[in-house]
Amino acid sequence: MSGKNFHGLKEQAEGATKDAANTLGQATQDAVNQIADASQKAIDKAAKTVQDGVEKATGQASEVMAGLAKKSGFKK
Repeated sequence: MSGKNFHGLKEQAEGATKDAANTLGQATQDAVNQIADASQKAIDKAAKTVQDGVEKATGQASEVMAGLAKKSGFKK
């Protein structure tokens, strides 16, 4: 094999390696972005669930306190 042919093959291999690395890098970045998006959605959903639970518990506590106040004669 002549030196010229070997040099051409070397350049092709280097180009293919760079292309594969770029493709892998982009695929990795896409996966990270998808994970980040999914994580943010899960956090948002959990926060909403907690907020709804706190609001419900607060409402129930208010009803209990109003009932106790009424029974104890503080409120008519």
